[in-house]
Amino acid sequence: MKKLCTSTLILDEDIDPGLFYGNHDGHLNHIEQATGIHILARGSCLRLRGETKQVRKAEAMLASLMDLLHQQAAPTQEEINHLIAPRHAVPEDRFPPLSIPVSGRKPSVIAKSTTQADYIQAIQTYSVVVGIGPAGTGKTYLAMALAVSALQKRDVEHIILARPAVEAGERLGFLPGDLSEKVHPYLRPLYDALYDMMEPARVRQLIERGDIEIAPLAFMRGRTLNHAFIILDEAQNTTPDQMKMFLTRLGQNAKVVITGDITQVDLPQNCVSGLIEIQQVLKAIPEIKFVHFTEEDTVRSPLVREIVHAYAQYTSQRTSKKK
Repeated sequence: MKKLCTSTLILDEDIDPGLFYGNHDGHLNHIEQATGIHILARGSCLRLRGETKQVRKAEAMLASLMDLLHQQAAPTQEEINHLIAPRHAVPEDRFPPLSIPVSGRKPSVIAKSTTQADYIQAIQTYSVVVGIGPAGTGKTYLAMALAVSALQKRDVEHIILARPAVEAGERLGFLPGDLSEKVHPYLRPLYDALYDMMEPARVRQLIERGDIEIAPLAFMRGRTLNHAFIILDEAQNTTPDQMKMFLTRLGQNAKVVITGDITQVDLPQNCVSGLIEIQQVLKAIPEIKFVHFTEEDTVRSPLVREIVHAYAQYTSQRTSKKK
């Protein structure tokens, strides 16, 4: 027989009940659908009634929503939906958010799906984490938030952000300018993420001091990276030799995060992606954690999620026809 329980939740004084409950109590209705419990709301007081495990899940979801409203005065409906939509009904004590403080003047970065929460916990636990999944799922952004947080707390001495200088359509030699100007477009997304997390003046100061280094992957060769938080972005565009070179740079008190989307490989057709290969090569090493994102974790826009889903279906159908 299922155990039933009743729980009471009081909203914090700075939380607007109207925003918390949603239009026509829509947020509470979503949580009721996801957990199967009943929620009675009166002013700033909520009473939850239902199966014990489901009540605990609902409590975690409501706490997640309250935390989001603490961090952002006016979160978008999409951000709220990522916390409370029925598809995010998850096991007890496994619901986000996990909050990452990045700067005193910028809001903390919050996990918006269970996979993102697992990813954050993996990075905090393992020396090497590999995040694989489609665009817009927060793989690089969350890793950079954790790197910035670690630097602010002096858990590491510097951050190193690397990307392979391989993109579709153009080669470095055909781009204008010197080497620095040639590689800058490839690294621009990393700068944009930093500016989103910290004040621009602070970012420039840290880069000038060498506390943050943004460089093409080729610049890693021959180095030993100690006391650093190292992120390799767009890793699907590394060759197996480049991936091995990068991984063997790992030094003392260093953390490595590798991110990429194996459906968007821009290498020549006859070249194997290092990101695809390491899933087999390194799978038996317990100190290395692989986290796989899906289209459900897409946080950029509902439209991006639909685009990713459409491409996945098209690729699957085309593969089936070839067989």
